[in-house]
Amino acid sequence: MIGDINLKRILVFLIIAITISNIFRFDIFELKSELERLPTWIFILTSVLLEGSGVIIGALIAISLLKKKKKTEITLFGTSKSKSLIMLTIPIVILTIIGVKNDFELDAHLYGFIAVIGTLIYCIMEEYGWRGYLQEELKAIKSWQKYLIIGFLWYLWHLTFLTKATVGDNLFFFGMMVFGSWGIGQVAESTKSIIACACFHLVIQIMMFNALIKNGINGTEKLIIFGISVVLWFLIIKKWEKQNTITKQST
Repeated sequence: MIGDINLKRILVFLIIAITISNIFRFDIFELKSELERLPTWIFILTSVLLEGSGVIIGALIAISLLKKKKKTEITLFGTSKSKSLIMLTIPIVILTIIGVKNDFELDAHLYGFIAVIGTLIYCIMEEYGWRGYLQEELKAIKSWQKYLIIGFLWYLWHLTFLTKATVGDNLFFFGMMVFGSWGIGQVAESTKSIIACACFHLVIQIMMFNALIKNGINGTEKLIIFGISVVLWFLIIKKWEKQNTITKQST
């Protein structure tokens, strides 16, 4: 225990998150070949759920332990269910309209819908860990310390250093995780919504890492998705912040 931070809770979360998620990410038990026999949409969603399972299992256990000690604020919908759902709908509509080319011989628009749903589920599962639990655990310390720790543990969870990535690649990725922790962390502070955080996590996935989407759309389409989504989300969050201010003043 350091101040208000319980290192045992963090360790429990991290061990569960790293162990379970990376068993499936690195396909240690070679389940992928078996899963590929399933219908395409089931295969995609199952793969996503398995890879994100460690984070959400670890997070839910850690959150339940944390709630015994202090109140937590960040929840699935945050302070507005309607705004969370509107934010969620925007990328689903855009990806379905644009469509995503794929190797599964599925219609691009249908695959775009399945891929964005799967990716959003994955992002929500991750955000339960990094924002829903860890940001709450560390909220008593200085912001720069909080986001540096979250970024480091987020980087550690990916086990990038065990891949063929270079030192430069690892440093860049670590920097991205710290920057992402700060950026998405601001969204969490404004909205208290895991879904709102997952939306911004989604655009990072689409622009850089996501295996389901990244090779199925070109650079122009990525910029369109990024531009439209982020502009609309910022407008929603600004309105959201005003609503939160009014609510606080009236209580």
